[in-house]
Amino acid sequence: MRIITDDLGAEVPLPRPVASVVSLVPSLTEAIAVSRPELLVAATDWCSQPPELAVPRVRGTKNPDLRRILELAPDLVICNQEENRELDVRRLRAAGLAVWVTRIETLAEAFGSLDRLFVQALAGHRPGWLTAAEASWSEPARLPSLRTVVPIWRDPWMVVGARTFTGDLLARLGLRNAFAESADRYPHAELAGILAVRPELVLLPDEPYEFGATDGPEAFPGIRTELVSGRLLTWYGPSLAIARAELEAVLAR
Repeated sequence: MRIITDDLGAEVPLPRPVASVVSLVPSLTEAIAVSRPELLVAATDWCSQPPELAVPRVRGTKNPDLRRILELAPDLVICNQEENRELDVRRLRAAGLAVWVTRIETLAEAFGSLDRLFVQALAGHRPGWLTAAEASWSEPARLPSLRTVVPIWRDPWMVVGARTFTGDLLARLGLRNAFAESADRYPHAELAGILAVRPELVLLPDEPYEFGATDGPEAFPGIRTELVSGRLLTWYGPSLAIARAELEAVLAR
């Protein structure tokens, strides 16, 4: 048995080697399925990548089936501070399971957290896609410094605010998050308030709210609006290796 400290400083007792993992974070599920598929024994209903993923499902990120997870008796359950509830983490730990919690609010934190997960917690090698992703995002920004809004929900409208992974990603691209100085990480905003910041670019992702050609762009007449993959804007995993090139290809048009 070895003791490793997770992103929140909690001590996590782990066997050497870890042989089974339940992931309650979609982007981390993809990361493990691509890099260490033999470990993954269950994931949430929202874990959609890779498309061929065929493992038992344990409901959602906010309402995991704790009984089913306990029945699987994994060596490790992987959670995220933002996506999963502290209550569920406490209950899993109280039941005797090892839980590794990540905290990711910037690209740098993503690279460091993923490295620790694979090298320390899973006692393996750093994935090649992680090295490629870090190299890609280390290059200088190339896009015009457009004042940008990223809605993540409507009715009511919510947008990407301060201290968020997506906000840091925008900055790395060269874009200016119009709500970067907000008090909240994902502030609610009336549509009039969004328009009042005079955005030059609105990015509409397909998750968590599924914006589409007829649901979203009509709210921003006269403003450049682009539909983009939410996975490219919000997921930290193998998609990071391609996200920059794909987003720049869309935004450079």
